Formats: sequence, C-alpha cells, structure tokens
Amino acid sequence: MTTLHIESLGCARNDVDSEELAGRFAAAGYELVEESVDAEVVVINTCGFIEAAKQESIDEILTAARLKDDGRVRTVVATGCLAQRYGSDLAASLPEADGIIGFDGYDDIASTVEAILAGARVDAPQPRDRRLILPIAPAARRGEDTPLREPWLPSNRVRLSGSPMAALKIASGCDRRCAFCAIPSFRGAFQSRPMDEIVAEARWLAGQGVKELFLVSENTTSYGKDLDLARPLESLLARLAEIDGIEWIRLSYLQPAEVRPSLIEAVASTPKVTPYFDLPFQHGSGSVLRRMRRFGAADSFLGLLERVRQAIPNAGVRSNVIVGFPGETEADVDMLTDFLGEASLDAVGVFPYSDEEGTEGAGLDGHLDEAEIAARAADVAQFADTVCSIQAESRLGQTVEVLVEDREGGETQGRASQQGPEDGHTVVIGGDWSVGQILRGRVDGVDGVDWRVRPQ
Repeated sequence: MTTLHIESLGCARNDVDSEELAGRFAAAGYELVEESVDAEVVVINTCGFIEAAKQESIDEILTAARLKDDGRVRTVVATGCLAQRYGSDLAASLPEADGIIGFDGYDDIASTVEAILAGARVDAPQPRDRRLILPIAPAARRGEDTPLREPWLPSNRVRLSGSPMAALKIASGCDRRCAFCAIPSFRGAFQSRPMDEIVAEARWLAGQGVKELFLVSENTTSYGKDLDLARPLESLLARLAEIDGIEWIRLSYLQPAEVRPSLIEAVASTPKVTPYFDLPFQHGSGSVLRRMRRFGAADSFLGLLERVRQAIPNAGVRSNVIVGFPGETEADVDMLTDFLGEASLDAVGVFPYSDEEGTEGAGLDGHLDEAEIAARAADVAQFADTVCSIQAESRLGQTVEVLVEDREGGETQGRASQQGPEDGHTVVIGGDWSVGQILRGRVDGVDGVDWRVRPQ
C-alpha cells in the first residue's frame, strides 16, 4: 500500500475537506500515516485567505518537497484554497510541487496521484471566478446536478484525529461581496448541503465518538436560503439535537446582519446547542464598514449583543476585526476600541489589513502605510486582550460545562461551552476525567482568556 500523509492548514472548513480527501484515498487503497516523514505521498491542503496563510502554505510545500531528498517521500501535491485560487500560476512559480489539484479534481484525486507517481504531468486548474458556476438566484441552485446532492456515505470521510470535537460542513461558498475578501471568488457562490445529508454525517460522527459538532461554512446564517425550507438553520439544530451521542452543537461564523430573533431563541432553547455566538463584526466604525461592504455599526452591534445576553445571560461571544482598511482614520480606530470596550467579548481576533488580488479593497484610495497598519493592529490587539481578560474575570464563580479534550502530564484540559476551538482553554482542577466527558464546575480562576474550573 502506498503511504500518504495529509497536512491540513487554515480553517475548520479545510479540516473537513482534508478528512473527505482522506476518505477518497483510503477507499482507493492508500495507507494514511500521521507524519509526512513516513509517507510516500504528501498532500498539503493549503489556505489562501490572507498573506500570512498563503506564505505558510508555500513554506509547508517547500518543507515537504525537501523530504524527497531523503528518498522516502516520492510526491508532493498541493490542494485546497491556494491551489484553487492560483492554479496554473502556482504550478509555474512552485515547481517543487509535483501536482496542483483544485476543488474540481477532488473526486478523482486518488487516480490523479497515481498518475503523478507513474511520472505523468497533470494540468493545474486555471484561475477563474467560481461565483459564475451556479445560477445567481439561490432557488435556482437546487438542481439535481449540483455538486453537493449526492448521498453522504461513511466512506466519504476518514477522521484524522481522535478529538471529541469534529467540524461539520453545512454549506460552502458565499454570496456576500465584502471588499476585503477574495474567498467567494475561489470558493464559489453559496450552496447549502441538504439537511438529510448533514444529519447522516452527524450520526456517523457520533458513532466515531464525537461529542461536539462544530457547524462550519463561509456564512452559517445563510444556511437554507437556497432550499425550500422554513427557518432552515433552526430546523437543522433541532434535528441534530436528536442524535444520540452528540452532546454539544456549536455554530460558527454568524453574519451579524443575518442573526434573526428566531435564531437567538433557537440557540437559547434547543437542547445541546452551546451558548456561543461567533459574530465577525470586522469593525466598529460605520463609515469603515460601509467601505468594507458590510452592514451595521457599533450601536447596532451592541443592540444585537444585548438581545443575545437577554436571552442567554452567560453566552460566550467571539469576533474578528480588521484594522487598517483603506480610508480608516485614527477617529475610526477610537470608535473600534470604544466598541470593543463596551461589547465585553470573550475572544477577539485582530487582523491587520492587507490587499487581496481581485478584491474591491485593493483598488480603493486611502491606503495606509504598512508600518501604520501594523502599529494600529498591535494597539487594538493589546486593548482587545485586556478587554477579554476583564470579561474572563467576570466569569469567576459561574457554573459552566466543560468538554474534556486532553489529559497530559497529570493535567486535564478542555473547553467550556462558551469557548470555541480557538478561544482559549479550560484547566480542570482535580478529578479523574476521560477525554470526551462533559463535567459541570465553577470557574475558580482565569489567566487571560483561559479558565480554571473546579468540578462540582
């Protein structure tokens, strides 16, 4: 059997893609191994979101290619967003990769790698705008020939970790046109997965020992707009909650402008749904948000947070913000920090703006100097860390649920239901707990955004 390693970079959506690729390779007779040094074939599932992620993907490809000098690794293949976004251009500039395979090549990827191993050269995808593949009207995307309509089978996915949490992709693509984001151009227009297919995969994950489903997509609040369903996301949560073995269901990437009162109520009242809201506000200045092609402003965002906390007083909330967007003034930065100070968020990702090819932002006037962007981002990140630490301290004495994820060196670690996969962790004080168990305890201490919980 040919040994193969998949290196998954970027977001949780990519992690799902990697496990689906692993399923295709396993079905074709490949032996999956945990380390690239033990593999004959190394597949790098790349990220193409921002400059730092793109550079990390290139570095990983080059690192894997150097292993070929040692004789065991025979082939290095790049897949994922960077491969799809740049395709033939990437192949020309990075000959160290033996193959560049885009999304349309995933169904036949095992046979394509076989051909590469035999010495064949395969054509890389040509860069194109994938938003043009599906009809403009969401209702017209429900045809029988659309890519996500095939029945889901257990052979479609192989888990690459033993984590009690697993990402579950409920849709792909995005119809929004945020001025800073190139994702829709290479991921394509928004397309929901059929609910029955999602539920079938969730049941399989439960059978694999998964306790927490992390629902992922480019825009989760749009789920079902291309399906003939009423309140589709709320209905999906209810169906997933019925699955034996699943204890937590977590939503990711909720567009603030699309968060309906009914969704807040569903999170508050549906069993197993965690009290958690991932709301990428992106900024607090209304004028900057307009230039970003985003909706809302500090006042409307604070109103949304108030509605969330009225329904779920102990809700965890995370967000992302972009600093240094073209035209941003120092007054805009002050508005952002004022907003963060009032919002009392549990976790904030702060990203310095950088141009992305093909986006509206790259062509706007008012670009800031890179050093100024970096300085502003550093200041906002420091302020956000302080705000999140204060919010963590407000949790002291609260009773929370914790999913145990790791036991190492006598320490038990996990996450509270208010903490997402990248929002910090919780250390459990005392007790003999197993990975996958859920316990109740009191928040006994904090360290930044990390908590210490004493079981009750």
